[in-house]
Amino acid sequence: MKKVILCAAIVLGAAAANAQVTVQGSKFTDNWSFGLKGGMVTPMTHHAFWGEARGIAGVELQKQIIPSFGIGLEAEASVNTSSWYNGTKSWTAFDHSYIGIYGAINLMNAFGGYKGEPRVFETELIAGTGWIHSYNQHGYPISAGWQGNSWGNKLGLNLNFNLGAQKAWTLSIKPSILWNMGAKPKYYASNIDSYSARYNANAAVVELLAGVTYHFGNSNGTHSFVLSRLYDQDLVNDLNSQVNSLRNDLENCNANTNALNAKAKSLQEELDACNRRPPVVKEVNTNLNNVNYIFFNLGSSYIQANQKPNLELISNALNQNAGSTLEIKGYASPEGSKAFNQRLSTRRAETVKNALVKNYKIDASRISTEGMGVGDVFNVRGWNRVAVCTVNVKK
Repeated sequence: MKKVILCAAIVLGAAAANAQVTVQGSKFTDNWSFGLKGGMVTPMTHHAFWGEARGIAGVELQKQIIPSFGIGLEAEASVNTSSWYNGTKSWTAFDHSYIGIYGAINLMNAFGGYKGEPRVFETELIAGTGWIHSYNQHGYPISAGWQGNSWGNKLGLNLNFNLGAQKAWTLSIKPSILWNMGAKPKYYASNIDSYSARYNANAAVVELLAGVTYHFGNSNGTHSFVLSRLYDQDLVNDLNSQVNSLRNDLENCNANTNALNAKAKSLQEELDACNRRPPVVKEVNTNLNNVNYIFFNLGSSYIQANQKPNLELISNALNQNAGSTLEIKGYASPEGSKAFNQRLSTRRAETVKNALVKNYKIDASRISTEGMGVGDVFNVRGWNRVAVCTVNVKK
């Protein structure tokens, strides 16, 4: 029996260590359960195991302290069907009753760790002590076994099957041994009678029960413990520093937002003032005869032969008006990248200028060029591979 107690102590130590890293914050009102149980009880020795078995029923109230350890209170009574000792029957409907406290060690959680919810199958080691009362014929002394008031120790297992999505219900098989520690001298009496109490099979019974247990709801919204992640202080300090930094960034953003709102308000006021001004009508005289077009092939800035008549028209207009100037704007169609089309449109405008200066002897100072990138002069995409030449006639 000492070995059993030693093993229980080791298991409790492992359970306590395991609890430090799995859950925290369980309230007193959390992790309570209530169970009903029933089955058979029979003496361990000197009687037919099945032949002298009788019915037994009981209730349990348990509080789970940590996932691997709980404490509980139980009460049970056996039904009077036959006598175990000297043919003497109980004088009531019951043979004996037992009320005791116990500790329950969940071996799965103690050695395998708690996974955040109960497993489908778990094993508990049960050890307890309590008060035994035997219901003898009134005033009739019994020389052995259960008699009167005594105390007992219990050791057993709970083979638990946890059911449902939230594991709120448990079905259990409960084998155990109950020792009568206060038996008379023939069966190793307790120290009440100047003898030492012993764990003796002659003063013990075997209980084989089945039970159903309901686990009450907890403040965390489940019927069991929940895992809690633990942080070290350095990590907490680092997170606090990040939070403070983000708060400062938020304050700066709010300040910038206020400044932008003030600027937007000022611009809106200026816009409103502009809208209130009377419109200025400017007469524009556009003479389309002064506009000519030089078209190019895809991706090219080379002037084709069929475009040379347009160059002659431009040179004639400039020669006929000595003070006139020429504005050349090059365009490209949207094929290719933006940077490529910008360079291409510039080359097209420069190519037209160079042709007028070289071939038609137009003074370069009279000509300005500009690359416009992708153009939208014409609805037809291919027509926008063009240089638009505008002659500005001096009046």
